[in-house]
Amino acid sequence: MTPAEFEFVAQLLKRRSGLVLNSDKLYLLESRLGPVARKHGLAGLAAIAAKLKAGDEPLAREVTEAMTTNESFFFRDKTPFDHFEKLMLPAMLKARAGSKRLRIWCAAASTGQEPYSLGMILREKQALVKDWRIDIIGTDLSSEVLARAKSGLYSQFEVQRGLPVQMMVKYFAKDREQWRIKDDVRSMVEYRQMNLLDSFVGLGTFDIIYCRNVLIYFDEATKRAILERMAQLLPDDGYLLLGAAETVVGITSAFTPLEGAQGVSVKASAKAAQKAHVA
Repeated sequence: MTPAEFEFVAQLLKRRSGLVLNSDKLYLLESRLGPVARKHGLAGLAAIAAKLKAGDEPLAREVTEAMTTNESFFFRDKTPFDHFEKLMLPAMLKARAGSKRLRIWCAAASTGQEPYSLGMILREKQALVKDWRIDIIGTDLSSEVLARAKSGLYSQFEVQRGLPVQMMVKYFAKDREQWRIKDDVRSMVEYRQMNLLDSFVGLGTFDIIYCRNVLIYFDEATKRAILERMAQLLPDDGYLLLGAAETVVGITSAFTPLEGAQGVSVKASAKAAQKAHVA
């Protein structure tokens, strides 16, 4: 693949998904697009670039999905789920006691482990939320990973990564050589195909947004635009969770980190109002 071909593919991916690829990421193209080339009987990356230049739209969609599919596993990094159970959920149970409604958005939900992890925590707290309406919306750019998420079917390896044994036994059933999440958790999550570069109109508002390990792939202007549009979907007492390598600091003034809660941010407008009230 020539530098010009790499640049063409990189620009196509940035346009379609926001993904930023520098020239040192050729290995990533090779590892992600090698299987796509073999599937279509193409000689390699140069052949893929040629077909993309010729306007092959189905291939462009497939290439974009292959490049934006991210790894996920149950209770990944643990801390964001501890924050949900011990900080955010108790706060929401109090703040939403009147409406008894809670809406959570898992952006870049991938194969579903993140939203299902939240669902399992909520099932563990069933006595506290039994009369509540709880909506978990999982979105992703890739139709392929969303199909897997909807199926709720995982390999032995996948259920052993991060998932406590007692939860595996309680919330999964053996399905031949795999494990399927039980319907009482699977039914809690609604999946939608969505590109974070597109409009958020139609999603509604949320109390909590998980947007973890996806902003790292975007340039600063794209990060800012996404975060500021997310801020419009959150009430003043809502929460945003980012990945361990991500931050709102220096990117947007719409959010500010929540002290003592790694990865959690709140709306800056709410923080300012809170300080004014205390003063």
